[in-house]
Order: sequence, then C-alpha cells, then structure tokens
Amino acid sequence: MEGGMKGKVCVTGGTGFIGSWLVKRLLEDGYSVSTTVRSDPEKKRDYSFLTNLPGASKNLQIYNADLNDPDSFGDAIEGCIGVFHVATPVDFEDKEDAEVVIRRTVDGALGILKACLNSRTVRRVVYTSSASAIQFCNDSNKMEYLDESNWAEIDYINKVLPKGRSYPISKKLTEQAILEFSKQHGLEVVSVIPTFVVGPFICPKLPGSVRTTLALVLGIFFLLSYLILIIKFSKYLAGTRIEAPILREKMIR
Repeated sequence: MEGGMKGKVCVTGGTGFIGSWLVKRLLEDGYSVSTTVRSDPEKKRDYSFLTNLPGASKNLQIYNADLNDPDSFGDAIEGCIGVFHVATPVDFEDKEDAEVVIRRTVDGALGILKACLNSRTVRRVVYTSSASAIQFCNDSNKMEYLDESNWAEIDYINKVLPKGRSYPISKKLTEQAILEFSKQHGLEVVSVIPTFVVGPFICPKLPGSVRTTLALVLGIFFLLSYLILIIKFSKYLAGTRIEAPILREKMIR
C-alpha cells in the first residue's frame, strides 16, 4: 500500500454507515487508510463498496479484527498517526445478554487505546460516542441543554427502554473509560457525540440509524424512544478532527 500524503490513519468498523463514509472522506483528503472488519467464517463478505472507492486501490488496506479480541486491532493501528474508533456492538433486539455486550464494548475500546499507546505513532484517537450516552436523564431540567457535563443515568435507561438498553449503557461506560484512560496515560482522546446520522449511505445494508429514523414508517415502535434529534455529521468528523490543533475531550454535535 502506498503512503498517503497526510500519513496513515485507522478506521475501526469501516463497513458501517459512519465508518464507510469516514474511509471515503479520508481517502479524498489524502490519507492512507487501514480499516477493520469482522470476519465471518460462514460466508464471504463483499467489500467492493470500499475497495472501489477513489484512491482505495493504492491507499486502503482492510484488516480482520474483532472487539472480542482487542489485540486483533494491532496490525491495523501500526504506523498510524490517528485512529477513528467507530466499531461498536449494536443489539437493539436483545439477542445477547446486555452485560456481555457492554463488557465487549468497554474492553474492546480500552484494548484499542492500549494498541494506540504501544504504537508510539498515534497522536490522537477520535471516538464515536452517541447522544444516548448523555440524553437519558430522569430530571427534565437537565435535558433542556446538554453539554460536556451530562451523562445518561443507567437506572433511568433500564426504566424507559423496553429493548436495546445495552447500547446507551455501553456508550456511556465506554466513553467514561476511554476519557479516564486518556488522563492516566497521556494519550489524546476526543469523544464526538452525534445524535442520529442520516442521509445517503455507501454500505450495502440499511444503517441502523436510518432504520431507527424510519421506525414509525417501518412499524418498529420500540425504536421511537431514540428519536430525539436528527443530524448528519460524517463530513464534519473526517480529517479535521485529526488535524485540529486543540480539541475538547468531549464534543457534542
């Protein structure tokens, strides 16, 4: 793989809605990109929607990695100047025990940060959190204006969400864990907090956020709890978040 003019960056979860757009934007911005995908032993997955992107033949490399095995991200991160950690378990239908999903998310993220620290080349990690990490609160006064001080309340999440509780809980706990890791180890970590990300998509599968936005139309009524605000932010998240000289550790967009 030829080196991009701006250096090498890693995008975890490159087959998803946000991840695939990030890969596209970063290639356009002159980066070499390594991205991670989950291997599926039962079927061969088609990544042509990534490999056919402009510049991908020279500056994109795809690695197999899984949050169940954080060490598997090491090769993709090696030599990178920045990492966008987007990959996350999404289980709105409770197919797995919530505690298992939460632990996988937190431990996987911390393992990725350790790989970034060990690389000695990564200057910044951008973590894609979620508005669900801050928006669930029993006190309505705290919901009038959300800023960096807000955190979702786990007891309230368990009370109001009939399904999919592992997602907001894991997002909150993961964000808190990585920000604490950043303080302890001196690794620059920025958490970006999007609400719903909508718009055209590169990946072949209907993105979960688009599906949630269409919940009323599709008749998936339990997802209506998540419909607070809609925003599209993939372009904002790309190269400038690696290049910006000064960033707050937590950014709500």
